[in-house]
Amino acid sequence: MSPDAAAAGTTKPSEEPAQDGERKQEESAEEQPRQEAWAARRDLIAHGPDFVSTLVARDQFGQTGGYHYGDQHFHLGGRAEPPPTLSGPIPRAEVDELAGVFQGCASFDEALNRLRNERLVILSGGRETGRRSAALMLLRRLGVDIMRSLIPPASFPALSEQVDTPAGYVLCDLVISRNRPLVEAELLVLREQLQRSRAHLVITVEPSAALGGIPSVRWQPPSAEDMLHAHVTPATGEAVWPDLRALAPVETFLTQYHRPEEIKQFALQLIAHHRGEIAEAELAAWGETAVRTQVSRWLTETKPDLRDKAFLVSLGVFDKAPYAVTAELSDSLFVLLHTLQEPGLPPRIPVFGSSREDRLRLAHADGYLTTEVTEWGPLTGRFCARFRDERTAPLLLEEVWNLHPSARPALGEWIRELADDRRPLVRTRAASAAALLAKADLSSAMAHLIEPWADGRQPHTWLTAANALTMTELLDVPAVSRILHDWCTGEVESRRWTAIRAYGLLGPVHHEKTLAALVDAMHRPPPAGESEIGAEDDEVPEEARQLADALELLLLAVREPVLTALAELLTTDRVVRPHALLAFLQACKQTNGDDSDRPPVLDWYARAAAGEDQAAARHLVAFWDALLTDQTHNRMALGVLRSWVRGADSDPETESALASLLGALVTTPTNRRRVSHLLDTESRRSRSPAAVRLSKSLSLD
Repeated sequence: MSPDAAAAGTTKPSEEPAQDGERKQEESAEEQPRQEAWAARRDLIAHGPDFVSTLVARDQFGQTGGYHYGDQHFHLGGRAEPPPTLSGPIPRAEVDELAGVFQGCASFDEALNRLRNERLVILSGGRETGRRSAALMLLRRLGVDIMRSLIPPASFPALSEQVDTPAGYVLCDLVISRNRPLVEAELLVLREQLQRSRAHLVITVEPSAALGGIPSVRWQPPSAEDMLHAHVTPATGEAVWPDLRALAPVETFLTQYHRPEEIKQFALQLIAHHRGEIAEAELAAWGETAVRTQVSRWLTETKPDLRDKAFLVSLGVFDKAPYAVTAELSDSLFVLLHTLQEPGLPPRIPVFGSSREDRLRLAHADGYLTTEVTEWGPLTGRFCARFRDERTAPLLLEEVWNLHPSARPALGEWIRELADDRRPLVRTRAASAAALLAKADLSSAMAHLIEPWADGRQPHTWLTAANALTMTELLDVPAVSRILHDWCTGEVESRRWTAIRAYGLLGPVHHEKTLAALVDAMHRPPPAGESEIGAEDDEVPEEARQLADALELLLLAVREPVLTALAELLTTDRVVRPHALLAFLQACKQTNGDDSDRPPVLDWYARAAAGEDQAAARHLVAFWDALLTDQTHNRMALGVLRSWVRGADSDPETESALASLLGALVTTPTNRRRVSHLLDTESRRSRSPAAVRLSKSLSLD
């Protein structure tokens, strides 16, 4: 039974009201046509996360396409800034300690000059960039001894009442929005009060603050190397810095993004290593622990809010994908999480309330433009987002799944919704998310996601299950290999389909194990009601088609080892033979996908026959000879040769390769008559010049 038949179903009239939802699901499934295995593989490689790249390690023919992204950064855990004192004096010891390691920069010098001249400076910078530390050091550089932290006022004019003594004041995280704008007249009143009190004030705001024309200084922290140097050398001395800087863990650390607090913590570890207290391996391993700390803070602290937490999780699934897709689907996750947390309160999503830059800054992510490869061609200028540390996405999903099980119902439902999306990218990322969750907890991910997909009545969910198991195997999750083999040879049709497709996708990585499992599946009795491979293409039983698809993927992606094994089975195993012939025939129909549209199997034969691999050339000829003498495939095989002849009219290399192949086939009288008739027909009816030349070169006139 085919996936389409599995999805069709029939309903008695009396059952229609009760099964209306189910029927709608089936109708939705029928709208999604069966996807060929080779096309499905291209989608998986194009849209999957980085770890599916192992599928193309030996791929000779597949057009991988997809997104291509650049550098990687990592960030570590811990608070970037100490929480500001709600009000009152700032401890002198805190300021003195900070002064010993603080590193200035160009934006610091600009802010210092403005604070000196105007007694007031607004420092605009992202959270966790050290802007509060910069505020304290600005006051210290002016010689201010007494520093006080201010509570954000209910209204800006109220600040004038708080700066009434000759001190240095710091006001962190002042909210300035379109609803609460900063008025220039109020700023002038405040500056006048500062002058009367002989006081100074540093205000820090978000980069997205609606300042209008109000002057401010954009805080850009010093480089990570400068800050690390400032933290380390007071304890170790300047002389040893070059040697410490040259250590591999330090080199790696400095190529990635870090918040100032992370740099401070790493400096403490580096000092400990210098003193012999920890080994270099411990220094190198410190990063992952810190990433986990950052992820834990995101999920457990009150800030970010639930909608931003949903965005972080969505970015974990759509890392290195278009930002718009990540943000769009994060809102659907937010609705599910909000409904779980506040079931009686409708969720509110501000349509134009989110700043892309603020969200990427929160996530420690970068935005960049890239080219997206689609079925319609490349689309340039797509804005994508990626975590600066490649470990963040899997660690984030693992922590949500394992340490916050209350979120599982919402997260599971969201991923299932993604699997029903019409966009290949979204469906593929649903499968990759399931794979990452399976690595974190295999049994739960199988029960919540993969098994329901594999057991579903909608054929496209079988493909999602296959993709998920494929990527789970690539992540080296134990027991997946056994699951695939059991499903491949088991009694449940949808699970057999899933496992067979997964084996086909995994072929380039585990071709020997894959081929053995597929052969085992071929030797099991066919499902009830299904016959052997028929004479017409549309009569091929669905399971036989899937087995052939899997073999086709193996042939095209792995080539010689699989060709050699199948060539031997072609003559020794009558059960495998029809599947192998159908797989080879399907492989011959594929193209490289480039402008030449040249058949990859024909190119393969041409290179092998030219001396690269004479054994492979013989095996390819043997397969073609078997196709031409097989009653089931003879007509379709001649059709493939006919298309190659027509392609040779516009491609001399195709004509040359075809001349070599046909020359090897016409060594028997039967094949000679077949090829002669084909070329004669093409030269007379289609007026193919290549057919005329081929006929002459083979002396078939």
